[in-house]
Amino acid sequence: MSHFAYRDGQLHAEGVPVAALARAVGTPFYCYSSAALVEAYGAFRAAFAGMNVRVCYSLKANSNRAVIATLLAEGAGADVVSEGEMRQALAAGVAPGEIVFAGVGKMAREMRAGLEAGIRQFNVESIPELRLLNEVALSMGRRAPVALRINPDVDARTHAKISTGKAENKFGIDLGHAAEAYAEAARLPGIAVEGLAIHIGSQLEELTPYRQAFARMAELVQNLRASGHPVRSLDLGGGLGIAYQGKAPPPLADYAALVRETVGGLGLDLILEPGRRLVGEAGILVSEVLYVKEGVSRNFVIVDAAMNDLIRPALYDAYHAILPVTEPPSDAPVRRVDVVGPICETGDRFAEQRPLPPPAAGDLLAFCAAGAYGAVMASAYNTRPPAAEVMVRGSGHEIVRPRLGYDAILAMDRLPAWLAPPAARKSRGVG
Repeated sequence: MSHFAYRDGQLHAEGVPVAALARAVGTPFYCYSSAALVEAYGAFRAAFAGMNVRVCYSLKANSNRAVIATLLAEGAGADVVSEGEMRQALAAGVAPGEIVFAGVGKMAREMRAGLEAGIRQFNVESIPELRLLNEVALSMGRRAPVALRINPDVDARTHAKISTGKAENKFGIDLGHAAEAYAEAARLPGIAVEGLAIHIGSQLEELTPYRQAFARMAELVQNLRASGHPVRSLDLGGGLGIAYQGKAPPPLADYAALVRETVGGLGLDLILEPGRRLVGEAGILVSEVLYVKEGVSRNFVIVDAAMNDLIRPALYDAYHAILPVTEPPSDAPVRRVDVVGPICETGDRFAEQRPLPPPAAGDLLAFCAAGAYGAVMASAYNTRPPAAEVMVRGSGHEIVRPRLGYDAILAMDRLPAWLAPPAARKSRGVG
């Protein structure tokens, strides 16, 4: 969080006081640091210097176009899992040949869109998907560039809801069926099979699962080549964690060394798909304290952000450090509080019994490491406008996604003719 730090008693995002942003934008809002994004991408580039590696940023972590464009300017491609994400990447300026289309449930129209755009490759996750993609490509007079995503049956030792590489997970082609699937892909006239792909989970905090998975992929590559199949590329996915709660994530240098050791000598074009590791610590969510409620057994700090703005604590029991925007004295008293939002759900809770300097109504709090799976997972639940998004660069800032107004939310609905007001029904010939 080096780009979010206290200066003269106030939390700053780079050179901008967070309190000043709150006055200008209103709360709650997300704030992204351009410098943090650039620094995170640069660390990846440095760790893999000298290797044939392409970094394709995983948009599912944060698909704000300003974030994509910032990473693009540093040299990143894009990993997408929907036509919408592909359109976001293209709109941000990513070249079609630098886009990888992953995802377990691609639809025919999404396949057509990817083929029309001329994307780098589809990561295919099942035989039925492979066959449909073949049909779509042939109907367009194209050949679809494909990597087969393999499920290596490796436990990523992460949260069960973000583990993707075990046999019971929905993702990828079982390792035992990989050779058969690759042979079929090679026979299909609408498919140009380029290689393999893998992704075992998100928020990994150790390298052992990667070692197991990459070793299995290296063996598969060698076996496929021995059977006469060319294997040119290997997509290693992403998943490296960040430090949400003190525990240091694996150093990038160690991760890069592991890649070199396990698959670096196979002469493959390698693709990496980091998401959270690039953007997670580049963002905060800022919220205002509405009330401090003294309970019989607990004290509650009620803020104006809610689970519709940041769902990770409710969905994954995730931890986010919370900082007062005004720096408390070093000897400030601390008490345990539950930090909660205003939504009518008990699960609308950001922190339980968290030791904090006692805040007061009107104080601002910053939820740290909120740049990944924050705004991108937001909703208008309870008809609450999702938080605005701001990016800072040095001493300047720009709103990169305005807060959705109530009129815009209400305009999304359409009344059927029989429920329209009487005057409207008459004008539409109903009633």
